[in-house]
Amino acid sequence: MEFNKAQNIIGLRVLSDNVIWLLVKDKSVVVVDPSVHEPVVRYINENNFHLEAILQTHHHSDHIGGTTSLIERWPNVKVIASSKEKKRIPFQNVSVEDGETLNILGEEVKIIEVLGHTSSHIAFFLNGENPVLFIGDTLFSGGCGRIFDGTYQQMYSSLERIKSLPKNTLIYCAHEYTKANILWALNLKPKDQDIKNKLSEVEKKLSLNELTIPFLLDEEMKINLFLRAKNLEEFTFLRANKDLWV
Repeated sequence: MEFNKAQNIIGLRVLSDNVIWLLVKDKSVVVVDPSVHEPVVRYINENNFHLEAILQTHHHSDHIGGTTSLIERWPNVKVIASSKEKKRIPFQNVSVEDGETLNILGEEVKIIEVLGHTSSHIAFFLNGENPVLFIGDTLFSGGCGRIFDGTYQQMYSSLERIKSLPKNTLIYCAHEYTKANILWALNLKPKDQDIKNKLSEVEKKLSLNELTIPFLLDEEMKINLFLRAKNLEEFTFLRANKDLWV
């Protein structure tokens, strides 16, 4: 499906809950975290586009699973990933570090290290008039990523870093987890009107078969308990509680 045409960003739903984001300009495309390749190839071919670059936020298979097949089809494609991930993303050919700035499709893209979900997770930030953040699995609407080979401190610090971005930043995460996250938050905060309103909005979108993402940072800071955590101790409690929630 196409989503948010004003930003020239298209979301392809794949697997059970992944979303592959495509940034389109003229006839060129940049793909973010291609978990599979077939829908990407189909979309590019149907529109007679050219694959310019692949952005990899981290190494998990549901984010890089389609990359090698895309490279086989477009051997000159740039594969941009963290320099810390050369072993786990060995096919990268543009290795980047925190704070580095790239020019992609004429847009200035800043690399922001957002550790926690993994020990080398990065995000891609387009700081234009309407800022865009491709955040991978660090932040979801109503939630955040599980801690795998990162640490709670790293994730808390990453969320604090995200909160410092412009409040009108539109955040594109890689999974449609919103309803489950909001139901968990309501279980902890049953009287929170902002979270109740968010659930109504989410249910309406889902009933229309629409994605609930992207989401605005300003609005997310009101309903996301992880972003509202006042310190590491509170964040750690919330993350442990969410891990056990069914």
